[in-house]
Amino acid sequence: MTGVPAGQAPTLEMVAARAGVSRATVSRVVNGSPKVSPDVVEVVQQAIAALNYVPNRAARSLASRRTQAIALVVPESTSRVFNDPFFAALVQGVGLALANTEYTLSMLIESETGSEKTRRYLLGGNVDGALVASHHTGDHSYANVSLSLPVVFGGRPLDPTESVNYTVDVDNLHGAELAAQHLVDRGRSRIATIAGPQDMPPGVDRLRGFTSVLERAGLSADLVEFGDFSPASGATAMRRLLERDASLDAVFAANDQMAIGAYSAIAEAGLTVPGDIAVVGFDDDRYAATAMPPLTTVHQPSIEMGTEMARTLVRLIEGDDVPPTTLLPTKLVVRQSS
Repeated sequence: MTGVPAGQAPTLEMVAARAGVSRATVSRVVNGSPKVSPDVVEVVQQAIAALNYVPNRAARSLASRRTQAIALVVPESTSRVFNDPFFAALVQGVGLALANTEYTLSMLIESETGSEKTRRYLLGGNVDGALVASHHTGDHSYANVSLSLPVVFGGRPLDPTESVNYTVDVDNLHGAELAAQHLVDRGRSRIATIAGPQDMPPGVDRLRGFTSVLERAGLSADLVEFGDFSPASGATAMRRLLERDASLDAVFAANDQMAIGAYSAIAEAGLTVPGDIAVVGFDDDRYAATAMPPLTTVHQPSIEMGTEMARTLVRLIEGDDVPPTTLLPTKLVVRQSS
């Protein structure tokens, strides 16, 4: 028995009556006011549990000036978001971090909303803060939003003029260095790379890491082609690399999807992996694990990245001090492709 008439939702007044306190006291407890003594808080919480009372979110928002909502903004196409395992892992991590909080998550895919519409939504009092993933150079919309709303970016901005205060990133530079050094240590001497988009930090940092290792080893780093992180772009880039130099014996692709695309182009040319060409990717997602042969790759902690982004944002919203930059480690996972 809950003491609630059949068919009627429990109300604030019912909780107050059961707890033997005023409606205002129940409201203070629900909204986390420090002005209520611990023993009264316990009595009210017991009444809330007994009645299965669920606080009205709209009323709480008016009282606390908070929405208890967070937006995850992805400035990418819908097809990219739902085909790339990185975004699924990121959302999983965000969800894990928010599971034990009162915050709900809304996902905004920019190709569906447009950047200006998204910006208006974020600044219109609909959310308490935002997470921005896959940020591209030249889009200042979300950097400007961060001047008025707590925002955490997945990845640092490339443009130093952007006013981005809080970022969570993986160590793309070091990860690429691990990949390139692995190929050098395997005795490969004509090493190419399929680099990612150069308007995104991962694309830039992974190319820098690759180039620095080859230069230190005294090897040429001239075999560079670019893709957009899709399998098709990886295949096209690999074909161009083979046309430029049929003697190449290794390739580092800036993500696993482009590495799998490279597999197909290598097979088309009548060559084998790793016999003729060793291949290393970056991500360690389902593409790497199911490839034939299994793909050597750099593991990036995508789930942990989402978790850390969400935790950082919640702490910002709550007024805590947080570090401006968090860098998560990467590691090499060696499989049969190299």
